[in-house]
Amino acid sequence: MAEIPVPDTAPPAVKERATHPGRVPASDPTLGVAVDVEPRGTPPHRLVAIGDSLTHGFQSGAVYGTGISYPAIIAYELGWFDSYRYPRYGGPGGLPLNVELLLRRLQDHFGNVLSWWEVPLALFEGRQFMDEVEDYWERGPGAAAPAPTAYVHDLSVYGWDLRDALSRTYAGCLAGIGTPKDDLLDQVVENNNLRAALRVYPAQPEDRDLTLFDVAARLGGEHGADTDAGIETLVVFLGANNALSSVTSLRVAWSGPGYDDLAHKGGYTVWRPEHFAAEFAQVVERVRNVDARHVIWCTIPHVTIAPIARGIGRKQDTGSAYFPYYARPWIRDADFDAARDPHVTGGEARAVDVAIDLYNEAIEEAVREGRTQGRDWYLLDAAGLLDRLASRRYITDPNARPPWWTPYPLPPALSALTPPPDSLFLTGDGHGGRATGGLFSLDGVHPTTVGYGILAQEIMTVMRRAGVLFYGPNGGQRADPVTVDFARLLRLDTLLEHPPQNITSTLDVLGWADEAFGWSKRALTW
Repeated sequence: MAEIPVPDTAPPAVKERATHPGRVPASDPTLGVAVDVEPRGTPPHRLVAIGDSLTHGFQSGAVYGTGISYPAIIAYELGWFDSYRYPRYGGPGGLPLNVELLLRRLQDHFGNVLSWWEVPLALFEGRQFMDEVEDYWERGPGAAAPAPTAYVHDLSVYGWDLRDALSRTYAGCLAGIGTPKDDLLDQVVENNNLRAALRVYPAQPEDRDLTLFDVAARLGGEHGADTDAGIETLVVFLGANNALSSVTSLRVAWSGPGYDDLAHKGGYTVWRPEHFAAEFAQVVERVRNVDARHVIWCTIPHVTIAPIARGIGRKQDTGSAYFPYYARPWIRDADFDAARDPHVTGGEARAVDVAIDLYNEAIEEAVREGRTQGRDWYLLDAAGLLDRLASRRYITDPNARPPWWTPYPLPPALSALTPPPDSLFLTGDGHGGRATGGLFSLDGVHPTTVGYGILAQEIMTVMRRAGVLFYGPNGGQRADPVTVDFARLLRLDTLLEHPPQNITSTLDVLGWADEAFGWSKRALTW
């Protein structure tokens, strides 16, 4: 059966690629190309990561608990967490708007069910929370970013696309932050991701014009004659924001002139494959200048799987992976009105996925070429990982599964939970537990702590394939298989077993909060 067609407005490369089967994820991180490496000594920086929100540790609409981002989880399992440097965000809820803390505050004041007569009070309480966050970051202790005393190892900023990573610097971010206004209605922290970036980029006067890749190159150069590289493993996970806005804003706007210009690219939500390839080629060249023993490149997940854009109605046809429309998860099928509710069509969703397939083919080819040239580069197919966890697209619809598809085996500590975590939007059961979801946080885009743990596990498996050694608390080398301590992550995951109970299976309160505070725009549009 032919899959739903992509719109005529899709770029020619997307329309041509859509006539062929979807990309098959790579299961071999070496892509079948052998590389002989002779490691010498122990690099001083065992792990460095360049990325966006997924690497920054973004969760439930905010960057907050960066100590449990996936690079931090890996550093802990390496036995290197005490030396691992990462940006920190405190205050009443991180940046820009922590939906989990907002909902818990409303639950504390109004219980699990918000009655109609409590709506004015809940609106006031929510505004009060947002005002506290705004004041902290714009006029309070958070307004002055602490200067990092050394280069951090997590070189990631939420919202960054390829051009941001290539061009932005501390000086540019600082210059982009204007004098904030204490707005009584629009209480989102102004220039929030630029403010977040100031805790990632080095602030010393001589370093203020460095990009993320420049900082990585500086770290790579910090090694002596008895060590072959300054960085043992470099992870590069960039490019999701070259397509993510298509689902967070529910608007497909293909890139055009100015796509590679910081001042003009903001109007586009998904990059044409040829534009992505041109930007990515520059990323590859910058990574070539980083002295890292191993480099792990991550493919880009299909953003249309994220539960922030829920498929409406039944699949387009038997065997199709796509629904007729994608809208916000709190909109019931029976209430959806295509003339009124923001949405993307199934054809548009498929066009975005096809574009991402082409992005990932470019990433895969770069790894293959690098290995052919003797570089110890690896591919972690994050796109295939998320596809294997996709509940509504594949798990509950056997007819839609491509020939290569198999379900992802959850770690025992997660599969033993009731219910096991899945990729649906997270909801409470009204009795203190979880009804659905568990892999995505409350913004419907970014993982929960255990979701980040799954990504960390996959990267660690590639690291072991590269010969990276992991050490236990006593300093002894860990035997294979080296696994993430999910019991520890479950203790740290505030959402999985104790989600806010005002998020029931109907998602009514979350829909009300979005209407009242516009949180999905504020937390997901960068």
